[in-house]
Amino acid sequence: MTMSTTVRQQVLVLYLDTSALDSRVVGWARYDGTGATRPTTGDSDEPPYETGVAALEDGWRLFQAAQLVPPYPGTEHETSFLKHEFFFEKLVSGG
Repeated sequence: MTMSTTVRQQVLVLYLDTSALDSRVVGWARYDGTGATRPTTGDSDEPPYETGVAALEDGWRLFQAAQLVPPYPGTEHETSFLKHEFFFEKLVSGG
């Protein structure tokens, strides 16, 4: 009899201060496809990593970075969404 192992995805979304992966984390969200944890927004005052590079060093795989879009003329100083968004994943084996 062979036992199959299911691979599940954990996702980490980091919002960085600039478009550089070594810039400071200013916002984050976590999602756990394994069901082992149920992270929620605002469940920590400290970011899980100081920078995007620190997440890479801990084994997270970068799979999407925000498109760099310049501001429209006249809107350079308006606030909006956090635009330097990076998606990371870890694949975790389980039962």
